[in-house]
Amino acid sequence: MYQKLDEPKSTSLLGKYIKVFLVVTLYWFISILTVFVNKHLLSSDTVSLEAPLFVTWFQCVVSAVICFIASLLGRHFPSLVNFPEGNPLDTCTFRKMMPLSVLFILTVGANNLCLKYVGVAFYYVGRSLTTVFNMVFTYVLLRQKTSTPSIVCCLLIVAGFMLGVNQESQTLTFSLQGTIFGILGSLALALYSIQTKKSLQYVNQEVWLLSYYNNLYSSLLFLPLIILNGELEAIITYKSLYEFWFIFIMLAGGLCGFAIGFVTTLQIKVTSPLTHTISGTAKACAQTVIATHWYQDKKSFLWWTSNAIVLLASAAYTKVKQLEMQRQHRSSGIGQKV
Repeated sequence: MYQKLDEPKSTSLLGKYIKVFLVVTLYWFISILTVFVNKHLLSSDTVSLEAPLFVTWFQCVVSAVICFIASLLGRHFPSLVNFPEGNPLDTCTFRKMMPLSVLFILTVGANNLCLKYVGVAFYYVGRSLTTVFNMVFTYVLLRQKTSTPSIVCCLLIVAGFMLGVNQESQTLTFSLQGTIFGILGSLALALYSIQTKKSLQYVNQEVWLLSYYNNLYSSLLFLPLIILNGELEAIITYKSLYEFWFIFIMLAGGLCGFAIGFVTTLQIKVTSPLTHTISGTAKACAQTVIATHWYQDKKSFLWWTSNAIVLLASAAYTKVKQLEMQRQHRSSGIGQKV
């Protein structure tokens, strides 16, 4: 009798574990696939299109179109599709969201340019300073002090980054330009994360609405940048522009760009922000190992050491912040009781 009463509870718990496992696995698959697809689009001999901003713009367009279709379906079939209501053409909304969209194009543009010039194996280390910039901007912009353990973790990340750059510079795949874009991408992402929290209040905390507006506005902002970067001629003269294989891989890149946003939100929803960060750190480790085998890159012991330092220091920083938040929550609870 008691076993029968306990069965639904254990079955429910098992179902939750299976759901978490499937979502985390999906996140790993989509995230790693996105990096490799973008690398192929940006710097492979098969594609050979010198228009990285155009590739990024196309991915924003695909994401915006998917959100637009979901918005239409949600309006006409609310029982099937639940999409928040909003008007992207509202001038007030456009003005409020513009800072976020500017930071978004800087982030994805710099990240894709970094990926264009550096190898997938070095990509994570090349963009590893996001945590450091986030700590700096949190202090400068929000006036929030950082604890000593957090600072130590950030210093270790910087040390791992510098060691990684030093070791990568001794290989044929090193690109100073790509490394600089990685630093700029990390800086822009840190600002983007802070601005995202502020911008969510303009869309009633609706993540999908934020993604819709952001991709739509970014699609418009990318157009003059494509022209200024001199990519228009490369696009027009590209021989495979209308061939099926090129359109297919561009659409695949666009779908990956949209999917990574979806599975990231889904992973945070079914787990927690902390688990998401830990999952992302572990995924980066797996991604690095896969990339070295896929591209047959032989790396030195110190190169692997730099990756380990960055990964472990990033994980330690996340754990430190979690413990600080728990202590703050407990102290505020005690204060309320008193």
